[in-house]
Amino acid sequence: MSRILAFTAAVLPLSSAMAAAPTPAEIPVWSYAVVNVYPHDRGAFTEGLFYRDGYLYESTGMNGASSIRKVELKSGRVVQQHDLSNAVFGEGIVDWKNELVSVTWKTQEGYVFDLATFAFKRKFSYPGEGWGMTRDDRNLLLSDGSATIRVLDPDTLRQTGAIHVTAQGRPLDQLNELEWVKGDIFANVWPTSRIARIDPKTGNVTAWIDLTGLLSHADRTFARVDVLNGIAYDAKHDRLFVTGKYWPNVFEIRLVAPARK
Repeated sequence: MSRILAFTAAVLPLSSAMAAAPTPAEIPVWSYAVVNVYPHDRGAFTEGLFYRDGYLYESTGMNGASSIRKVELKSGRVVQQHDLSNAVFGEGIVDWKNELVSVTWKTQEGYVFDLATFAFKRKFSYPGEGWGMTRDDRNLLLSDGSATIRVLDPDTLRQTGAIHVTAQGRPLDQLNELEWVKGDIFANVWPTSRIARIDPKTGNVTAWIDLTGLLSHADRTFARVDVLNGIAYDAKHDRLFVTGKYWPNVFEIRLVAPARK
């Protein structure tokens, strides 16, 4: 999602109706350990992120500042960049074979680029908004700010299905940047410091990943810092990366299971 908001953590409360109903199984809350810290462009309003062949690929938002980037992980150096039109607000990106697919926030228009050269190939349309993107082995997945993740055919880019996401039986909206991790969907929940781990078969949130405190207090009070957003997974080396809008760092983290009671 693309609205600017001061960095904050939030937990979605149950409605009074839900509170009166039988309580569903509690969702476990995982924490994290920082493995490595890498530099990140403070001017990048991060909307999409994925890892491929040693590089991070990142999309940035804001009209007049939206871009697609190939970024050197260790240095944070942008080695390749394609600037989008000033008229669009860049959102999620995903790779498919030798192409890169990107969506925009409100213009109902997406773009397909050559992954190697960033050369524009074609555009496509979709109803509503575009937020985050990821993929499994057969489909592209698109969030739109609602509790529904759209399933897209990667060749036609038309919607073929949907995943309706719920947490303890309640629809979970504000799903933002997405990443496919070991058969689950990880989703930033705007504007919180949590990632939802989602079972793609049922749409159920099976765990929260609480990243409160990941960014230092000094960095959180920096004038342009915004919310957590951006998840990338290196499947070959089992590395998970996260960052945020206007954050100074990309963090490689290890997930820590909740203590047994």
